[in-house]
Parts: sequence; structure tokens; C-alpha cells
Amino acid sequence: MCNFAENLNNMYPAEIVIPMKEELTENGFDELLSPASVDEILSAPGTTLVVVNSVCGCSAGSARPGVLMSVHNSAKRPDHLTTAFAGFDLAAVQRLREHLLPYPPSSPAVALFKDGKLVHMIERHQIEGRPAQMIAQNLMAAYEEYCN
Repeated sequence: MCNFAENLNNMYPAEIVIPMKEELTENGFDELLSPASVDEILSAPGTTLVVVNSVCGCSAGSARPGVLMSVHNSAKRPDHLTTAFAGFDLAAVQRLREHLLPYPPSSPAVALFKDGKLVHMIERHQIEGRPAQMIAQNLMAAYEEYCN
């Protein structure tokens, strides 16, 4: 869980963010809470799914449900499931966004890395107004292509 002292400058109060984080962490996603944790997971071999979680309504309406639907219903899935919360896990998200270049900052967003290389990205504008099933299908197609 988060260290309160490290999160004093967050944009959102913990009592709002924690249930949104738990929607993913209670389903097997590891939190990226520091720049070091981002670098460590993205240097790991295999495939890594990273969800840039947020308080945005499209996170609750389609991003988080779509991501969960994809990992629970796909024959292939990423080796590592991770998440960082925009506006809350500030340093981790900042480092993650360096790895997401040339894509601009976007939250929510979902990225798939293979052996540390970004191979698939879904930005906020590709999430807004789309049902969770469409997000899940997009991700499942990426898993089919990039995951073992």
C-alpha cells in the first residue's frame, strides 16, 4: 500500500484512489510505486502490461473493466500485470511516461511491453466512449500477437 508521507503532494486523496487501485491489485496487478519499480519491471524478460490508472470516468467505465476482461478471458496473457495511478503515484508515473515516449501523457492508458520494448499502446482518446468489451478485444489481439 502507499506510504502516506511520500504521497502528500498527490492530486487526489487516498480514500478516493485506493478503491480504484484495488480493482486491479485484487485481480493480480502489481503496483508500480517508484521509478525504480518501473525500471525493474520493464527490464524483466517477457511481456508486461502496464495500466496507467486514473480517476477519470472512462477508467471506471471501460478501461479497468476492459483490462480485467482481457486478462481473464484470453488464452494468452502478459507475463507481468502492473499498474500505476496518475495523479497519485507521481514519481512512478513520471518514469513510466518516459518509457511511453513518443506517446504524450495519457490517463487512463494501457501499454504492452515485450522485453522492455513498447509494442502496443491504448491512449485515453482510444478508450473514451468505447465499451469495455472493445478495450478487451483490442488487448486480447495484442496478447495473441506478442505473448507466449
